[in-house]
Amino acid sequence: MVITTHQKPDADAMGSSLALAHYFQKKGHEVRVISPTNWAGFVNWMPGTAEVINYEQQITKANQLLDAADVLFCLDFNIFYRTKSMTEKLKSLTCTKVLIDHHQEPDTASFTFGVSDTSKSSTCEMVYDFIIGAGDADLIDENIATCIYAGVVGDTGSFRFASTHAGVHALVADLKRRGLDHGKIHEGLYDNFLENRLRFIGHVLLHRMEILYEYNTALIAIPKSDLVQFNIRTGDTEGLVNYPQSIQGIRFAALVIDRDEERKWSFRSKGAFDCNTFARAYFEGGGHYNAAGGRSSQTLDETVSTFKQVLSQQLSLTQ
Repeated sequence: MVITTHQKPDADAMGSSLALAHYFQKKGHEVRVISPTNWAGFVNWMPGTAEVINYEQQITKANQLLDAADVLFCLDFNIFYRTKSMTEKLKSLTCTKVLIDHHQEPDTASFTFGVSDTSKSSTCEMVYDFIIGAGDADLIDENIATCIYAGVVGDTGSFRFASTHAGVHALVADLKRRGLDHGKIHEGLYDNFLENRLRFIGHVLLHRMEILYEYNTALIAIPKSDLVQFNIRTGDTEGLVNYPQSIQGIRFAALVIDRDEERKWSFRSKGAFDCNTFARAYFEGGGHYNAAGGRSSQTLDETVSTFKQVLSQQLSLTQ
């Protein structure tokens, strides 16, 4: 059995994958977790991360495991291109493919079984439901609880996003009753960076943030030179798109980062603006209603110009 997730896995992607792996191992199954790429350093503390296989670094071993798998669990993504260099390999597999995800518009034809439930706060919540639904609540130990909680915290913005429904708090209460140490997890997720990241954030907010008050929008555009200057690593830009939402009146925040091969977009909104539709229509992306991502093969200046042009058509932002 193999469990995989999207490229550059965040707390929910890694947490759900590891939680499910720990669960299946306790059930006596042989299971491996394969990440399409490297991952953020702030998830390295999660129990089981050291055993995760990086597909790009261990492609021969990973392909052997994939070829031998009778079941492939696909977590926190619902279309294969989100796995980057693993895409064609996953498409070619003939094993049973099970989807557990919470994003919009799943490519259901690519999976044998599964669900993409947008009402769920996180894929970790869905793994918790999976374990409870199987009648195995007593198998939730410290490792499983830790991984689930980390993903829920990450994808709910520490319980402040609209996705934090009553069931999320019930889940946390249950994990606390089972001995969860939530303080240690928050420290691992949010107090686990190098000094250069904090200086980078200050630089970005001072020099790279543009406020478009006529559209109730904030835009952050980060050139590659900034990443090099501050030695930014995978995961160091996580959560940066959320900062402008603290500004009074801002309803839409957009972040674009100049990567080597493409420009990566992140979108966040408040209220009735559909980030998922916006990202799919203009930036080859998608995600959730109030949180989505995208990409562009244009230069940084060109894609920023495109963003401003299409933004002018989104009159709902000014209401």
